[in-house]
Amino acid sequence: MHNDNMPCILLAAGGTGGHLFPAFALAEELARRGYLVDLVTDMRGDRYGTGFPARKVHQIPSATLTGKSPVAVAQTVWTLSRGITAAVKLLGDIRPAVVIGFGGYPTFPPLMAAKLRGVKTALHEQNAVLGRANRMLAARVDAIATSFQHVKFLDGPLAAKTRFTGNPVRDVVIELSSRPYWTPDSSDTIQLLVFGGSQGARFFSDTVPPAMTRLPQDIRQRLRIVQQARQEDVERVRQAYAQSGISADIAPFFPDLPDIMANSHLIIGRAGASTIAELTVMGRPSILVPLPHALDNDQLQNAAMLAESGGAWCIEQKDLDADRLANEVERLIRDPMLLLNAANAARSQGKPDAVQRLAELVAELAG
Repeated sequence: MHNDNMPCILLAAGGTGGHLFPAFALAEELARRGYLVDLVTDMRGDRYGTGFPARKVHQIPSATLTGKSPVAVAQTVWTLSRGITAAVKLLGDIRPAVVIGFGGYPTFPPLMAAKLRGVKTALHEQNAVLGRANRMLAARVDAIATSFQHVKFLDGPLAAKTRFTGNPVRDVVIELSSRPYWTPDSSDTIQLLVFGGSQGARFFSDTVPPAMTRLPQDIRQRLRIVQQARQEDVERVRQAYAQSGISADIAPFFPDLPDIMANSHLIIGRAGASTIAELTVMGRPSILVPLPHALDNDQLQNAAMLAESGGAWCIEQKDLDADRLANEVERLIRDPMLLLNAANAARSQGKPDAVQRLAELVAELAG
């Protein structure tokens, strides 16, 4: 596998799934090509460190700007400057050929350190809107890879060093993408998956069970629901389904989520970048409810782009209640061709080769 003459590539990612999953996919691909891969993240990243396919996971201090007060700003600047100092030392120790950032403030210190040390750098932007940390770094890096053809705030001189690669998905997702979408007929069980991204979604626990209990009896008895809920909501969600005779599996976390997604007729979820990437690579229809109050409305932009292609239905949270959701789900189940057409449209947007395209960019930078 790894060849000692091959350079080390340092991946830098924030501690959420949206940043770590594409970094994980790239690490798998770079290892196949014989590169050494290290990951640098902040303290939150530790819970993913165990399974991350890297030689070593390094942690350096980082901070997200939480407030505008002078004290909050000063604390953030102090922590980031400590992070940059630690990252400069780390780069001296491991001498990477390229540093690739996947967004989030934890990528700021390693990429600034790379700039100071003259190491080649690139950013990967998962969303249809350039994230805040990436916006601060965009002018300073050698290349920018994007998941969408058009990304807000990427224009002017930045456009020249931008390359559309798509959003890398993990090997398991690529393997599952060979499973064709199976349109349910009028007697089949309907597999429905409900999940709220890595943060979990209280909104779905409040809205989906009452919506499903409003469905006609002939549909309710065919439903098989898998729903992610916060630990404190699991029991009440479970009881709501049990009382209306709906078969449901409720848990805070499903380790085999991609497999469940591949087996689903319809997915109800948020519109984080990794979710969109997995839905499109597998070709699965979805009702997307973007996370409201996000800084840049990135999920709304992500969902709108997929909805425009016909691959999903995007409904803003403020416009969605149990009655409307019940009507939408019934309409789709009564006309399975709508589901099949959306599955095909979603697949047409998928970029299963995104990880190869991104690895090619890394190889070019590594020379």
